Amino acid sequence: MASTEPDHDHREDDDAPAAEDEDTGAHVAPIVKLEEVAVNTGEENEDPILDLKSKLYRFDKDGNQWKERGAGTVKLLKHKETGKVRLVMRQSKTLKICANHLVLPSMSVQEHAGNDKSCVWHAADFADGELKDELFCIRFASVENCKTFMETFQEVAESQKPKEENKDATAAADALGKLSVEEKKTKETAGEKVPAAAEEAKKTDAEDKVKEPPSST
Repeated sequence: MASTEPDHDHREDDDAPAAEDEDTGAHVAPIVKLEEVAVNTGEENEDPILDLKSKLYRFDKDGNQWKERGAGTVKLLKHKETGKVRLVMRQSKTLKICANHLVLPSMSVQEHAGNDKSCVWHAADFADGELKDELFCIRFASVENCKTFMETFQEVAESQKPKEENKDATAAADALGKLSVEEKKTKETAGEKVPAAAEEAKKTDAEDKVKEPPSST
């Protein structure tokens, strides 16, 4: 008769633990070889003065409304040789430039009405490859960051003034100095001519007296 008990006979292979993948020593070469590429950001010759996360808006004159320009990091970069400072902002994911302009002495930044985390300013921007007169508004996550941005922006704008003002002042001083010298020379020349003319007149009168014939009696 056939046994009704469960079959307890197991093959040796069933009880053996699964073997781990063995290193066969085979080498599979990659299909595509990727080479490291140096990325030029255009900021290599500049030192960062400010670096803050923010969201940028530009005012659309045609639609008479604010439009979002991008969210990312706004930077103030100072050129190592020229000393000029520019504002650059890139979108965080695409790295697309959404603001790129110099900070000039004539610029000023003001707090946006009704929002102490935002501020506005005018600039001739070059983000699109051509100069455009833009009205920007930037918003930060905190009031402190907004104040830091405004203070740094104004300090940079002020720091750009002395070079031009000193140059103009020096030119004006030189011009005034030349005028003063010319005026002095003119006065001295005039002073010399007056006595000379008087002496000449006296000499002429004396000669006329000598040449006059004696009166007849």
